[in-house]
Amino acid sequence: MITAASLLAAEEGNNPLIPHTYELVVGIFAFLVVVLVVGKILTPRIQKTLAERTELIEGGLKKAEDAQAEAKQTLDAYKNQLSEARQEAARLREEAREQGAQIIAEMKEQAQVEARRIVENAQAQIEAERAQALASLRAEVGALSVDLAGRVVGESLEDEARQRRIVDRFLEELETSNAAGKAL
Repeated sequence: MITAASLLAAEEGNNPLIPHTYELVVGIFAFLVVVLVVGKILTPRIQKTLAERTELIEGGLKKAEDAQAEAKQTLDAYKNQLSEARQEAARLREEAREQGAQIIAEMKEQAQVEARRIVENAQAQIEAERAQALASLRAEVGALSVDLAGRVVGESLEDEARQRRIVDRFLEELETSNAAGKAL
């Protein structure tokens, strides 16, 4: 029977946790080969790939920032143009109002001129009709006066020159008495 102490003594010479010397040399040599291959060949490729990706990402970020800045500039330009357009529209509305007020003022002035002309024409027509009525009245009053004077005097006053003198004298006396009556 194998006892535990005998197993321990047998295993002390052949310990599985401690590697043999040739395994250690081969392991160290293999490790150095792997380190050299990874350090000389793979590390530069990995670093190059990482640098390209970093550059690509930074380039994309730079492009995005540039595009954002350009979009902001374009937006500012549009806002400025919109503001200018609004100011121009306000200016045009104000000009239209001023022109409308000016047109209204001109139309009022023309209407007043036309009204004055109509009133002046009406007054001139009234004055002409008045003068015509006065002349007609004068002739009629003269004829009636001559007829009446002829009846009173008992003579015929057919002589036209005499009729005119009598009528004119009568009308002058009438106007004088009329003017004296108004002065009182």
